[in-house]
Amino acid sequence: MDKIAILILAAGSASRMGKVKQLLSYKHTTLLGHAIEQALKTPADGIYCILGADASVIQKEIPKQVITILNPDWEQGMGSSIAVGIQEIENAGFDYALIMLADQPRIDAVFLTQLIGMAAVHKNDLIASDYGSKNGVPALFPKSFFNQLKTLNGDQGARALLNCGDPQPLTLIAEDRVQDIDTPEDYSRLLKN
Repeated sequence: MDKIAILILAAGSASRMGKVKQLLSYKHTTLLGHAIEQALKTPADGIYCILGADASVIQKEIPKQVITILNPDWEQGMGSSIAVGIQEIENAGFDYALIMLADQPRIDAVFLTQLIGMAAVHKNDLIASDYGSKNGVPALFPKSFFNQLKTLNGDQGARALLNCGDPQPLTLIAEDRVQDIDTPEDYSRLLKN
């Protein structure tokens, strides 16, 4: 049976937000807490969370069943966090990595489980979220992509793999689920809905 790990990216400094974005209140928890809750409701075999900026504060809010990984180079951007996380996931013997963000609160367990379900049918395909004009995360990467992911750096993350790769990834329409919370205005809009 294939083993799937979810990798939650939560290492950024949230400079545009002006405060620790991962710990902003959302529903009965925080933005990161909500992402973790959704991940835990899926059939994934392991949940990992990458921390960087404010790691000591954020770490206290993460449940014990989630494995935290510190990215010492978090300032280099999302790509470095993916590379560090994938190394851990590969070392732990996982066959897939589902990469998601801590700041996309409309992504729920149902959507994540649909991505995982697609992997059961399409074993070696990259599966991305269809944003309409481009593909993005959450995205599910089979082990055959791990070497490429481990070389990522900078703030582009896996964007090139998701949009310019050959072969093109399979996609799941994300519809209105894609809403990054990057600024105080984004956060205000989220709380109004």
